[in-house]
Amino acid sequence: MNVDIETSARAHGELQQTLWEISQTTKSTVLPGASSLTRARATLPSSLDANGIGFESARRHILEDIVPAFNNSSISPNYYGFVTGGVTPAALFADSIVSAYDQNVQVHLTEHTIATDVEYAALGLLVDLLQFDREWQNGTFTTGATASNILGLACGREYVLRTALSRKGVASLRSVGESGLPETLQAAGLSGLQILSTMPHSSLVKAAGILGFGRANVKDVSSKSDHLQFDLDLLEAELQRSDKATIVAVSCGEVNTGHFATGGLDEMRALRTLCDEYGAWLHVDGAFGIFGRILPETPEFSIIKKGCEGIELADSLAGDAHKFLNVPYDCGFFFCRHQGVAMDVFQNANAAYLTAGKSDAQLIPSPLNIGIENSRRFRALPVYTSLLAYGSSGYQQILQTQIRLARRIAGWLFDHPKYNVLPEVGSKRDLLERMFMVVLVSATDDKLNHQLTTKINATSKMFVSGTSWKGRPACRIAISNWRAEETDFDNVREVLESIAGSD
Repeated sequence: MNVDIETSARAHGELQQTLWEISQTTKSTVLPGASSLTRARATLPSSLDANGIGFESARRHILEDIVPAFNNSSISPNYYGFVTGGVTPAALFADSIVSAYDQNVQVHLTEHTIATDVEYAALGLLVDLLQFDREWQNGTFTTGATASNILGLACGREYVLRTALSRKGVASLRSVGESGLPETLQAAGLSGLQILSTMPHSSLVKAAGILGFGRANVKDVSSKSDHLQFDLDLLEAELQRSDKATIVAVSCGEVNTGHFATGGLDEMRALRTLCDEYGAWLHVDGAFGIFGRILPETPEFSIIKKGCEGIELADSLAGDAHKFLNVPYDCGFFFCRHQGVAMDVFQNANAAYLTAGKSDAQLIPSPLNIGIENSRRFRALPVYTSLLAYGSSGYQQILQTQIRLARRIAGWLFDHPKYNVLPEVGSKRDLLERMFMVVLVSATDDKLNHQLTTKINATSKMFVSGTSWKGRPACRIAISNWRAEETDFDNVREVLESIAGSD
């Protein structure tokens, strides 16, 4: 293999310039055209060329054939399909460094690289952004919400079973990670585990299946009047079960609406009190909702701020950085208020060559001992760089713009005779005060409603994801890109008005 380093470096610089130019010329469209997709698929090789086609030919193939067939979810501010975010200029720069230096951030070895120090610093900056005390700096970066929820539930599983063993007076077993789930459950006199929640995200349910809780043991303890709010009496009745160990999971930003499962400090205190009384673990799926904590203390955002109050009372927190922080896929984060629990679950046994010195490990734990992966990309660097570049005020401004755009869209839809904003509320004021980053909308006409997502996306002027609400189709307008501006409302209104008018 003949690799010209100088040519490769020059090509990398040219690539960065080319990608920037592409981003400027294509951000007005969201989806690739049918011809671009057809052409790209036709150019995919049917077999591997023994001698290769050469770097320059491969480069042209990627830029001329493959890239035009990508969607512009990161580049276009009008991509509202999933809470995807984009890539800030600072994060894009840092991610190039990540690829070029290819650090495997697995072991904290102070004489080898500063990568683990940077990751630990990035966790601290993120804790500051979220307005937590630095005791929350215990954590790690993950691939995303699913991995972060796995970490949260695994740490919770360790804690609640250890608590159950202690209350039963069993001292012979140390941890689930060491002794195994069946033996620990048997010693604790339990038949299983359960997760009590209200409208949990699918990633939390997936994590429950992976970890042995069982998807069927993720139970709804919601209020009959509001399926996102906790029924504390029903919650306590489940916590009182002597045959189950329990994790209580709070949705801080429900996937369809962006609304919050709790509405103030008193509600979180009530959950904390019940969890302490019955030996349960309190986990928060923060996804994107947790970032409501960075908003200013003003009447404009008071409902959102209350939805994020008291999250610091939880035991663990899962979130996505590749959503609101606008860093590249894949990047999630996990924090645990209890130092050492993650080590009991995830420590990498029987590999002496992967162990840092004692004094170093006590300060900064090796990431492979507190998370799922042994091989890890340096995904903390884009987070670190973006937080340094824009600070709390920069991210606060991004979020305020996104919320104001969402509220402007929702207010217009509320008055429109052919659309409904969901969930339906009594007044426009109530709707707008609760509106976060996601507008859930359906058409009043059933025929149009079944085609609404397809018709919107066919315009390629904006992209939304299809979902359902109370058994009826709906679509989400999820605003999470740092490029979003309040003037994007004009594009949304034009698309939805044209679809309503053509029905």
